[in-house]
Amino acid sequence: MLPSSTKTRKPPVHHPLFARYYARVSVAAETRMGMGPIRDRLLTGLSGRVIEIGAGNGLNFTHYPGTVSEVVAIEPEHRLRQLAVTAAARAEVPVDVAPGTAEALPVKSEAFDAVVLSLVLCSVRDVPRALAEVRRGPPPGGAVRVFEDGSGGGRPMRNTQRLLDRTLWPPLSGGCHLARDPIAALREAGFELGPYQRLLVPEKGPRLPSSYCALGSARRPAEPSEDR
Repeated sequence: MLPSSTKTRKPPVHHPLFARYYARVSVAAETRMGMGPIRDRLLTGLSGRVIEIGAGNGLNFTHYPGTVSEVVAIEPEHRLRQLAVTAAARAEVPVDVAPGTAEALPVKSEAFDAVVLSLVLCSVRDVPRALAEVRRGPPPGGAVRVFEDGSGGGRPMRNTQRLLDRTLWPPLSGGCHLARDPIAALREAGFELGPYQRLLVPEKGPRLPSSYCALGSARRPAEPSEDR
């Protein structure tokens, strides 16, 4: 029999109510909020082995091009991971769904040709540590594809985002923080930024605190050579 402390221990990421809500809303957003075409733009041109960090319920899986030989999808939340396993069976490319957190990826360094970050940096507990792990994924020069929500709008909207981050939003939204700046975080972590654009989701309609997103790419920089 397992010790009682082991039996009652919760997984490191546990948002069962949010997971149920997100699973419904995200599927509807594919068409109603234009998320499907955004996922196509995020993933087009990828090839080889890809690691997707924070795969959620696996909505990216059917958008991977046939040039991708394998996707390793990391998802820490139990219910979302179960849904991702189901989604993986419908994908046209091989997808292996595994537990793990962005701050401690259960993979070897430089084992992938590209990394995909899709609506995950807003909710990780330690952004610098997560991005340090992201740098381990591809070899120097390897691609990082990014679709993230974050800070945006004028001063009133940014103030609203910060207020929500200090109060209701994270506990209601699976740890999401609206006022983070994913592009600045990538730059501070030493990534070489490629083309990216700011966009609104949905493109038309009311501007919500969660509407401000960035879509683009970055690369792991070449490590400086050591003097011998």
